[in-house]
Amino acid sequence: MAKPFDISKFRKDITKSIEGLSIGFNDPTDWISTGNYALNYLISGDFNKGVPLGKVTVFAGESGAGKSYICSGNIVRHAQEQGIFVVLIDSENALDEDWLHNLGVNTDESKLLKLNMAMIDDVAKTISKFMADYKTMNPDERPKVLFVLDSLGMLLTPTDVNQFDAGDLKGDMVRKPKALTALVRNCVNMFGALNIGLVATNHTYASQDMFDPDDKISGGQGFIYASSIVVAMKKMKLKEDEDGNKISDVMGIRAGCKVMKTRYAKPFEGVQIKIPYETGMNPYSGLVDLAEKKGLLKKDGNRLMFVTSDGEIIKQFRKAWEQNEDGCLDKVMADFSNQKETVSTEDEATEE
Repeated sequence: MAKPFDISKFRKDITKSIEGLSIGFNDPTDWISTGNYALNYLISGDFNKGVPLGKVTVFAGESGAGKSYICSGNIVRHAQEQGIFVVLIDSENALDEDWLHNLGVNTDESKLLKLNMAMIDDVAKTISKFMADYKTMNPDERPKVLFVLDSLGMLLTPTDVNQFDAGDLKGDMVRKPKALTALVRNCVNMFGALNIGLVATNHTYASQDMFDPDDKISGGQGFIYASSIVVAMKKMKLKEDEDGNKISDVMGIRAGCKVMKTRYAKPFEGVQIKIPYETGMNPYSGLVDLAEKKGLLKKDGNRLMFVTSDGEIIKQFRKAWEQNEDGCLDKVMADFSNQKETVSTEDEATEE
């Protein structure tokens, strides 16, 4: 009878001989909210999770679609609330301190390191140097870290700079996509092994394919393959007052978010999130529409009805639901989450 394979010596040998190797699973243990419950759910399958540490997440969209608002604002703020140190790389020279303060971001260097750089090579060197120093730290003393890169699309290659100096602005259409892919690919394994997150923004351009009308993400497909989560964003005008009444003035933006890739929920689902200029994003925005799509809220005359797992019936007008009157949406989320946990526990018991 064959003896069981002793993996311990093999594990020890390859760990010593192969730099950058990690053994076992790197399932996410830390999640950071996007600041919106509906978007959190579409990305992670949970209303309170959002984007994970240890993975690469990309938010791509046209200018003014709310990418920086969500990534450099909401995600950074929620990361800091969890004690996560943030390295914010600004390639657009657009993130002002006052703007970040207004979004609740703590810009003290003990909480956030803001770096301004425009070259892909410099970003790669910075991350590599940071990781080299990070590995020398005692594992028990390492802080949790999130990198935010805003944005991938504005990063330059040496060819771009040389062409600018020569007055020949053709653009580096060959090296740049490869460099972006290499940057993200190198981050994937390093960050996964050490539970460090990377959230990046990127630009999109209009599709010329009549059979595939979705906007295309710049920089090629390589870095998309290496990312765990990709969210495409589209900008629309918000012409509503605070009560949801239609008006002629533009009061903000309506960000259309479509999750193109995720390993934690069903992909290709979307939600529209309102971001008024005066008040900012409401975390419940889009949640009523999502609950209707999922069959949690059902029409009952001119109202929307929800029946809890205990049989309690909650009926409200749509406006009341959207404003979360009496915590009605909180009850829906809590009840839905409890049902998922119950099903998961029952499945585990059945397997045993």
